[in-house]
Amino acid sequence: MFERFIARRFLSHRRGSFSAPLVRIATYSIALGVLVMTMSVSILQGFQKAISDKVVGFGSHIVVKSYDVGNLYEETPIVTDLNEIADLESLPGVKQVQYYATKGGMVKTDNQIHGIVMKGTSRDYDLSFFEENLVRGRLFDMSDSVAKNEVIISQTIARKLGLDTASKMRTYFWQGEGYRARAFTVVGIYSTDLTEFDEHYVIGDLRHLQKLNGWSESEVGGYEILVDDFGRLDAIAQAVGETVNYDKTVTTVVEENQTLFSWLELLNSNIVLIICVMAMVCIVSVVSALLIMIFEKTSMIGVLKTLGASNAAVRRIFLIKSVRITGVGILTGTALAVGLCLLQHFFRIVKLDSESYSVGYMPVDLSPWIFIAIAAGTIVACTVALLLPAAYISRVEPAKTIRFE
Repeated sequence: MFERFIARRFLSHRRGSFSAPLVRIATYSIALGVLVMTMSVSILQGFQKAISDKVVGFGSHIVVKSYDVGNLYEETPIVTDLNEIADLESLPGVKQVQYYATKGGMVKTDNQIHGIVMKGTSRDYDLSFFEENLVRGRLFDMSDSVAKNEVIISQTIARKLGLDTASKMRTYFWQGEGYRARAFTVVGIYSTDLTEFDEHYVIGDLRHLQKLNGWSESEVGGYEILVDDFGRLDAIAQAVGETVNYDKTVTTVVEENQTLFSWLELLNSNIVLIICVMAMVCIVSVVSALLIMIFEKTSMIGVLKTLGASNAAVRRIFLIKSVRITGVGILTGTALAVGLCLLQHFFRIVKLDSESYSVGYMPVDLSPWIFIAIAAGTIVACTVALLLPAAYISRVEPAKTIRFE
């Protein structure tokens, strides 16, 4: 097509051309805009995912427990129903069903007293989250037929109470009007940077809590259900609610941590604001470059029209050049964003205050759809925005421009 030839040959911006520096500025502006948009979405999505994964790691996506919640320190048990468990595991989207129980108490040392919540887990419980976040030591052993007095505690609790691996931890659990004492051995110390959870949670064998509460082996505090798609959480929770018996209640991780997830949801408004602002920067840059090219090449437009070129053909010449400028900027910005995200993902160069952000480093989401969506959205928005200034070409009169030259 002759439009492409003209765009490549006669709209090239050599040194000394009036529009050359403006075209470079437009290219750099688009690259910067794409870089900022992509990095912003990647960082905020990564941050949301990192916090969500940590909250789910302490529990699960969906919790099933008794309607009778009891009091603050004692759960009302539910009896495990193998048929019910089988029905739950067969639901679409359900990845795993596991048992748990919790009990409030306090740990006493020679100098400190600290309130804790002990969470007991079953043998088939997925402890990979705690294993990944172990600072030192190991997970507690559940291989024997009799529960061992082993627990893992958070680094926060360890520092407050002066405990370490192999330390004995004297724990008092509230039981009715009194309390019951147990001595545990700390075999591992974890750190998740979620202060609200690290402050209190001690993880151990479910059988300890069953024995403390006087429960049978079939009685547990509740079921925890892991799903394979967080986006379908509400739909899966509804299906779970329709499956379990009427004496049980079903809650999701979002419902149990409404404040935290509401805060994460607010971050989406920041993403929208950043994308809107940087998209406007890209649009203004490429439109400005197009207008400058049109003004500079007015005489060429007149000559082309005199030779029989239609307004549509001339518009396509300038649109092709503008889209190329946009494409170079998008490719440059996307390449820089991918490089920076990979550096941060593998080397964690940028650190964060874990007490303020619940993450010790700046997480990034490397989903390719983020980079593709930003690039595609930018080129579509810029191309649509170019249609209006390109319409100015139809107002150029060949007789006047040639006589002026």
